[in-house]
Amino acid sequence: MPITSIEPGLYRIELPVPLSDSTHGTMTHFELVTVRLRDSDGTEGVGYTYTTGAGGAAVHALIAQGLGPVLQGADAGEIEALWQKMWWRLHYGGRGGSVSLAVSACDIALWDLKARRHGTPLWRLLGGFDPAVPCYAGGIDLEFTLDALLRQTDDNLAKGFRAIKMKVGRARLSEDAERVRAMRRHLGADFPLMADANMRWTADEAIRAARTLRDENLTWLEEPTIPDDVAGHARIVRDGGVPVATGENLHTLHEFAQMIAAGGVTFPEPDVTNCGGVTVFMKVAHLAEAHNLPLTSHGAHDLTVHLLAAAPNRSYLEVHGFGLDRYIAAPIAIRDGRAVAPETPGHGVVFDWAALEKLRA
Repeated sequence: MPITSIEPGLYRIELPVPLSDSTHGTMTHFELVTVRLRDSDGTEGVGYTYTTGAGGAAVHALIAQGLGPVLQGADAGEIEALWQKMWWRLHYGGRGGSVSLAVSACDIALWDLKARRHGTPLWRLLGGFDPAVPCYAGGIDLEFTLDALLRQTDDNLAKGFRAIKMKVGRARLSEDAERVRAMRRHLGADFPLMADANMRWTADEAIRAARTLRDENLTWLEEPTIPDDVAGHARIVRDGGVPVATGENLHTLHEFAQMIAAGGVTFPEPDVTNCGGVTVFMKVAHLAEAHNLPLTSHGAHDLTVHLLAAAPNRSYLEVHGFGLDRYIAAPIAIRDGRAVAPETPGHGVVFDWAALEKLRA
């Protein structure tokens, strides 16, 4: 069926509680960029991406002005062909970055449309493995007091989480160590605990931090340094003594291939909203599987649960506290540490468009 309508949207979403990490500082809102595609019989597919507060207008413009002409009138079922056309349409002006976010949103919409046309949930269309996906609560809490951090942890435990991630990367490594040790005492010796540095350190600093924290039995240390330092990541994995997760800032399949080939990652961590969409996310999943690596994820948990439900090498789904639950019909349900991919056709993320319209940027 040909695509007859492309409708992008840009919304400013206030966070219920300001969130903080080591590189973005304190975040008060995020930007949601959506795209609605319709084919000639009226079937709709919805895609989306987001920013941490800036740059959404550029992504919106790329969809409207750059990718709209590629999609208009095209066969919605030819997703791989359309991905290639979208990518090369914008490649020269920006390989990665905002281009990857824009392509991702459109690709997600195409997969949603296809699954809806087939009357099947996305995770089954992608092959199907297990709809109950282990998940963790992804805290964005670097500037929380220790008491606030522990209260947030207890709240997440009450919600059904059985794995938790905290932020590290404070001004002094001793402060990080104290907070991680307190969390470990609070949770117990074997409870899955991750720590996320958000690219705060150099490779040498990250190795020192990993060695300081390795007795705390971390499931992984996430983004210990910048994604551009592939060799540094390999040194951290080799010399730090702690598994490393990275990938939320890798925007192409080739970047993941280089990081994996270098031995710079233990848990590849694509974000479907910025790596190139469902098409690329699943290629990263298969690439990780071929290298016997467990896959995790970043962001967009209501959508990503479908992708990990189709990946036999999945480890944990990240569940973020961005507050999008207020604007979707059926937020993800957590039961005894697992998120369950829904059986509704498509990816199941149904936005409250009337409520979002009041937040249009």
